[in-house]
Formats: sequence, C-alpha cells, structure tokens
Amino acid sequence: MSNAYKIHNQQSAYFLTFRVIDWVDVFIRSQYKDVIISNLRYCIENKGLELFAYVIMTNHIHIICRAKEPFKLSDVIRDFKKHSANQILNLINEPFESRKWMLNHFSDAGKLNPRNTKYQFWNQKNHAEELFYPKFINQKVDYIHNNPVKAGFVAKPEDYLYSSASNYAGLESVIEVIKV
Repeated sequence: MSNAYKIHNQQSAYFLTFRVIDWVDVFIRSQYKDVIISNLRYCIENKGLELFAYVIMTNHIHIICRAKEPFKLSDVIRDFKKHSANQILNLINEPFESRKWMLNHFSDAGKLNPRNTKYQFWNQKNHAEELFYPKFINQKVDYIHNNPVKAGFVAKPEDYLYSSASNYAGLESVIEVIKV
C-alpha cells in the first residue's frame, strides 16, 4: 500500500479532498452544504480544527486545515466525515428529497467495504498533501477559490457562497477561516 497522499504529521497543514462516492452530485442543494458548514464549525470549536481555506463543490470538497494539539488531524477528519455522512444520509431519507436513487450508489459502495454496515458516502481516500512552502500553499488556496469559477458557477471566486474566497476578499462568509 502506498504511503503517498496520507496524513503523516498530525499537526501539519494539509490540502485535502473529500469526494462523494461515484461523484454523485449531492451538494447541489444548500441544506447538504449547510451540513458541511455546520460540521466544520463544530470541528473548529470542539476538535481543534484550524481551517485555512475551503470550497464545497457539487460532489467534492477541498480544504486546507490542520489540527491543534492534542488533537490528531486523522481523527478529526474521520469524525467529520462519519458525522457529516450520517447527517446527509438522514436528509436524503427525508420526504423533500426526490433523489432517493443516490442511496443505491451509497449502498452498493457500502457492500464493497467491510468497514461499513450499510452505506458508504465518502471515498475513503483524502488525497492528503502536506503543505510546507508558502508558494505551494498559495497555489492550493488559489486552486480552491477558483474551482467554482472553472465550473462556471460564478464569475469571481468571492461570489461563491460556499467558499473561503469571500473571507480572503474581506466579505461576509458562512464560516470563519484563518487566512494564510
């Protein structure tokens, strides 16, 4: 098994990508993105997460973060993914959601993974890249903030509500970040 793209230093800053199984476009509805924001906020307030940049796209999330001691980044990420997945799966079962077909993808993936009991929402890999140098950090922040522009959602990064680009532009945002 490769050691590349794994969290090795538990207190370092990392660029991470959380991808929904089968690239299912779950996050086209704001209530699902709000679950992510709520859970990030919880991890900041209770689990030592330091969030530097983020974007929530339709089927994946990019973040730059680290964990304060005594917390371990791997544990924080595990808990975040588990809790957010459970909340989102519960929302998909609500009457308002017409896209129940998503559960089939998550159920099929869950059956292939012996660590799951029923569903698998997130891909297990986080594509962790440890951030050492300011130039590399700035590249990743720009990449994160320009994701919605490249996808054609907005003309300017700071206009996308579910991104830290508004924080960096000095505008109101849905969650506070630590600017790098």
